[in-house]
This record gives sequence, structure tokens and C-alpha cells, in this order.
Amino acid sequence: MIRIKTNAEVELIRESALLVSRTIAELATLLRPGISTHALDLRAEEFIHDHQAIPSFKNYRGYPYATCISVNDAVVHGFPTRNELREGDLVSIDVGVYKNGFHGDSAYTFGLMPIVQEHQLLMRVTRESLYLGVEKAVAGNRVGDISNAIQEFTERKHPFGVVRELVGHGVGKQLHEDPQIPNYGKKGTGPKLRENMVLAIEPMINVGTKDVIYDADGWTVRTKDGKFSAHYEHNVCVKKGKPDILSNFEPISANESANAHLFSDY
Repeated sequence: MIRIKTNAEVELIRESALLVSRTIAELATLLRPGISTHALDLRAEEFIHDHQAIPSFKNYRGYPYATCISVNDAVVHGFPTRNELREGDLVSIDVGVYKNGFHGDSAYTFGLMPIVQEHQLLMRVTRESLYLGVEKAVAGNRVGDISNAIQEFTERKHPFGVVRELVGHGVGKQLHEDPQIPNYGKKGTGPKLRENMVLAIEPMINVGTKDVIYDADGWTVRTKDGKFSAHYEHNVCVKKGKPDILSNFEPISANESANAHLFSDY
């Protein structure tokens, strides 16, 4: 069942989504070689609680952490660990927040300098593919228009693999709602987009194969060939003519640029 939000509900989702953005921006100030993703997870949970909200992910279907932090060949759902991050790592941080009865859910990939050119390109292409998908989130289009825009850019214009097993989704009172938003597909297919549908659009793109495997923990998803992956995610409200992005990468990018340890070209 696809839930159409009221304008008031959209604003509550925006509040949660913006808190997610601020949480990831806070972590961007801490990222450096030598820090553990466990330490980042603890800071994220503290930051969320300090802003009178709850981490959406913690205890969701048994997930034990406040964040998903996926490093290098981990695509998504990576467990925070006490292992220290190193130069050259790609670190995807996915955060969910529950506040005032609604969820926000966003993700961003960081690179610890120095980053090889192939991984720089992966980050740029994945992020750009997100915005190409977002552009299609207008009333009257279909889910397949979002999916196709992402796939065409990442697989046909670049030599990267689009993960099939994991998809974007609706978001609102539930963390995952209908419809599913694949990152591959045909134009003009899938559910029709209606005004005030709220979507989490999140391309997960691999340097090599699109195929993935799961760790023994049952959560962490990795590329089958061991090559690196990137993941960016926005919450978007479908509108007539132009979508309304509810999350905000600007504070994240600003802190990324100010951190000498992080790759940034935005």
C-alpha cells in the first residue's frame, strides 16, 4: 500500500530527514585514519538522542546498531566495528532517525585521502546518478523512470555495476514503505508517482560486478568480486514539475571539504 502524505506529514518527515543530514555532517568532522566505525556509531547515537529523536535502525528487525557503516567492498548494512579506518578507505554512512512519529533515512559515502582515481569516479558517478533519479520523482512519472535514469548513467555511460538485490523505498511512519525503488529498470514501468509520495532514493553502485554476497552476520552486504562500492541516499517528496528534496547534503559537503582527511570535489 502506497501512502500519500499530507503537507503537515511531509514537514515532519523533512524534520527527521534534516536531522539525519546533520548527524552525518557531525560524523564528517570526525572521520580520519585511525578512528573506528564503532566510535562513529556511538557519536551518531548520542547526537540523535541529544536532538530528542531515536535511531531508526537500532533494533530494527534485530539490527544492533544506530548506524550502518559500510567500508570498501561492503555495499550496505555494515556493522560498526573497532577496526581502525585507513587511508584510501571508502566509508558509506547510512543513518535513520525517528522523530515526531516519522522516519528520515539518508546515506553518504566518504573517501579517506588519498583516494585512487577509479574510486573518485565511483563516488562522483554514484552521487550524480542519485540526482538524475531524483529529477524523475515528479507526479505523473513512474518508478521505472527513476530506476532507468540511474541505470542508464551508471551502467551504460560508465563501467560500473548497479546492485539488483537492494532497492530504495517509500518512507514515512514506517522506515520502509511501498513502493520499492530499484536502481535499474525500464522507463514508463512500475507504480505511477503521485504528489506527496515520499521516497528514499538510494543508488548502490559497485566498481565491478553488480553481484553481491552476505556476511555471516546476516546483514553486511559485500560485492562478490571484492571491489569497492558507493552509496548515496536522499529523501524526496514527489511534486508536480519539480521534486522536493527533504534531506540536505550541503552541511555534509561543507564539513567534508573542511576535513583535510576527506576527498571532496563539491
